[in-house]
Amino acid sequence: MSSVRSDLTFSSRVYPEPYSSVDDDHFDRLPDSLLLLVFNKIGDVKALGRCCVVSRRFHSLVPQVDNVVVRVDCVISDDDSSPSSASSSSSSDKSRAPFSALFRLVLGGIVKPLQALGQFLGPNRRSPNGSHSALSVDDPDSSAADSNSLDQSGVTHHSPTQVLKNFNEIRFLRIELPSGELGIDDGVLLKWRADFGSTLDNCVILGASSVIHPGPTKASLLPDTGSDGLCATNNAAVTEDNGSIPDSFYTNGGLKLRVVWTISSLIAASARHYLLQPIISEHKTLDSLVLTDADGQGVLHMNRDQLEELRVKPLSASSASKRTLVPALNMRLWYAPQLELPDGVVLKGATLVAIRPSEQSLTAKKEVSSDLSWISTAFEEPYGTAAKMLVKRRTYCLEMNSF
Repeated sequence: MSSVRSDLTFSSRVYPEPYSSVDDDHFDRLPDSLLLLVFNKIGDVKALGRCCVVSRRFHSLVPQVDNVVVRVDCVISDDDSSPSSASSSSSSDKSRAPFSALFRLVLGGIVKPLQALGQFLGPNRRSPNGSHSALSVDDPDSSAADSNSLDQSGVTHHSPTQVLKNFNEIRFLRIELPSGELGIDDGVLLKWRADFGSTLDNCVILGASSVIHPGPTKASLLPDTGSDGLCATNNAAVTEDNGSIPDSFYTNGGLKLRVVWTISSLIAASARHYLLQPIISEHKTLDSLVLTDADGQGVLHMNRDQLEELRVKPLSASSASKRTLVPALNMRLWYAPQLELPDGVVLKGATLVAIRPSEQSLTAKKEVSSDLSWISTAFEEPYGTAAKMLVKRRTYCLEMNSF
C-alpha cells in the first residue's frame, strides 16, 4: 500500500521544461499586433528610431506604427543677419511711413521665429547671403545639447519631413516645436487654437495682461500695471463690472494690444499651416494632425476631412511671406477687467476672441451662433473654464480684411 502512494506522489510532481538555448528570444513569441500596440504607445519618433536597430523584426514593424510624436529639438542658424544687412535695414526703417512703424510693432516680435519656422518642414535652403535656419530633430543615437555644440561635434540633424518619410501608415501625428513663435512679456497669457482645411476654418484666442495664481499674497494686494489699458487706480471699473468694456479700454491701448495678439496669432497659425503641406501630401493615411509647441502657446489642428480638403483644394499663399492667406474674418470678442476662476487663479484683462471666415454660408453662421462648444472646448483647464465664463458676458463683433 505504501508503494502505491509513493508512486502516486512521484507521478504527480511537475517538472519545468529544460531551457533549450540561451539565445532564445522571447519577443519572437509575441504576435506582431501586440508589438505594434507597444510601439504605438511609445509614439516618440526618436525612441522608435532606437527600437529600429534592436532587430530586423523591429526594423520591419516600426514603419507600420500609426501614432507618431515628433519633438523638434532646436533651431539651427548659421547667422541671423550680417552687419551690412543690419545697417541697410536700419537706414531703410528711418524712411518708412508711420504705418510701417505700426506694422513692426505688430510683427516685430515674431518675424525671426517665423523665419526659422520657414525651414522646419523641408530641406535646408540657404538664403542669398549664405545663412540658413531650420528646426531639426536630433539623430536618435545622439544626446541632447545646444545647437552650436551639436553642429561642431558632427551630429546629424533631420527635418521632420525626413524623419517621417519611412513611416507608411501614420494616422495620428503630433509635432511639437521647442517654443511658441510669439514673444510675449513675462506674466502675460496668450493662447490660441486654430483649425484649418485648405484655409482657416476657425480660431480661438485667449489672452490676459497678467495672471495671478493663488498663494499667500492676495490678488487685491498686487498692483495692476495698467498694461491692458486700465489705470491702476481704476478699481471702480473692476468692482462695478456690468459686462461692458470700460472706456479706458479704447483710449489707453487695451484694444490695440488685443489687435496685436489677434494678428500675431493668426500669422503664426497660417505659417504653421503653410509649412505642413509636404507632410500632408506624402502621408495619405493621416486622420489627425496636430502642430503645437512645448510652451502650450498655440495649437494647429486638422482632422481627416480637413486634411483631404487641403489635398484636393490647394491653399492660397500670401504674397508677402511663406504662409497661408488669411481670409476676411468675422470676430466676436468677450472681455472682463478681472476674471476669477474656481481654482483661485485671477486673469487681469481677460479677453476671448472667436474667429470665423466671413464667407461661410448663412446656415453655417446660424449654427455657429447657437453652438459655442467649439469655443469653450478649445483650451485645457483651467483656461477652458475661463472661456466658458467669458462667453456668458456681453459680445462685441468685429471684422477684419484678408491679409
